[in-house]
Amino acid sequence: MGTKAEIASEEEVGKKDFKLVGFKRFVRTNPRTDRFPVLGFHHIEFWTADATNAAGRFSFGLGMRLAARSDLSTGNPFHASFLLRSGSLQFLFSSPYSPFTPAAAGAPAGDPGSPSIPSFDPDRARRFTGSHGLAVRAVAVRVADAAAAFHTSVAHGARPALPPADLGAGFALSEVELYGDVVLRYVSLPAPESSQNPSKIPSFLPGFEDVEESGPHSPDYGLRRLDHAVGNVPEMAPVLAYIAGFTGFHEFAEFTAEDVGTAESGLNSMVLANNEETVLLPVNEPVHGTKRRSQIQTYLDHNGGAGLQHLALASDDVLRTLREMKAKSAMGGFEFLAPPPPNYYQGVRRRAGDVLTEEQIKECQELGVLVDRDDQGVLLQIFTKPIGDRPTIFLEIIQRIGCMMKDEEGREYQKGGCGGFGKGNFAELFKSIEEYEKSLEAKQTTVVPVT
Repeated sequence: MGTKAEIASEEEVGKKDFKLVGFKRFVRTNPRTDRFPVLGFHHIEFWTADATNAAGRFSFGLGMRLAARSDLSTGNPFHASFLLRSGSLQFLFSSPYSPFTPAAAGAPAGDPGSPSIPSFDPDRARRFTGSHGLAVRAVAVRVADAAAAFHTSVAHGARPALPPADLGAGFALSEVELYGDVVLRYVSLPAPESSQNPSKIPSFLPGFEDVEESGPHSPDYGLRRLDHAVGNVPEMAPVLAYIAGFTGFHEFAEFTAEDVGTAESGLNSMVLANNEETVLLPVNEPVHGTKRRSQIQTYLDHNGGAGLQHLALASDDVLRTLREMKAKSAMGGFEFLAPPPPNYYQGVRRRAGDVLTEEQIKECQELGVLVDRDDQGVLLQIFTKPIGDRPTIFLEIIQRIGCMMKDEEGREYQKGGCGGFGKGNFAELFKSIEEYEKSLEAKQTTVVPVT
């Protein structure tokens, strides 16, 4: 493990050598430089003051069913945790129990001795929600060996958060710091050839009790996987040098304020990816000196520093997913940003009229879906308003069309990042966010007479 001085020196070198070239001049290559096998996203953990209600809202608003739980009903006196699942997309919501319970004071002999998530700290969780509100604590990725990934990461400058923990039944977990109070969690699963009875292997993690399917009425709006997880930081260069340094991830895409800004505000962004380009980690920084404060800076102010800004959830039929979500938005689901003006869809017809039917384009307009295209495929995307009390974390719902490949065994799969990241839509997105922020500012400056 490097000393703090050595790690700081590495980050300074990365900062000194760092220079964005912009979207037009960036040439994508995949050097396959991962330091350890990264197989894909595993789950996202939110820390919240009330896991029951947070999980209920997300289940209702996103069509994700309750798949596993760990709480008082399963013998866990430390925290309530509920796992939602749709396809391979997994959201975990965790909250601490009262600090005045016997477990918090030190459970007597014979009581459960540790949380189901080994890194869960009730006091830290309370401070976390006080600082950030509802927010992401962990981005979990599946690796071949959680212990090896941890030791390799720390040896290359990662700041340790949780040493490798053997969870039993062939599961292991470890964590390193990512940015702000967010950790990158490594999860390794039992080998397929494990001699254990498959029926006794939990579908999520040991310590969690599986919840049976609730029948034909179980919610499913078509969400299938996590596409990317985006972080906001005050300064991008040292963070990117830090993450790429310990993971070996390569640059997948980049954008400057010239590429994606408006006349009023902007950002810089770079996307890091694993070898298979199934784990995409964009990182944004604010651009200063513009007419309006950067939306990234607004996030940083309200979040109390760096953190996860948004999660992109991929659907196999985004129009169907949005019809379901919008039907629930007025009843406790999620609201969406204002749609683009009608003339925007004339450009959609020029850009993607050979891929989307006229009926699909009309439905995109009706639902407010943004459409972009790169040299490989088409991207359909839409953004929610912030999902909590603060103007911080939000969701992106997407569908990627095209870029289909076959692996060595002849199975078809879609290349990562197909259709890009909506570079052609950033201006419209920024305008919508600016209008939303202006509406909040107008209400904050309105003087209410005292009666």
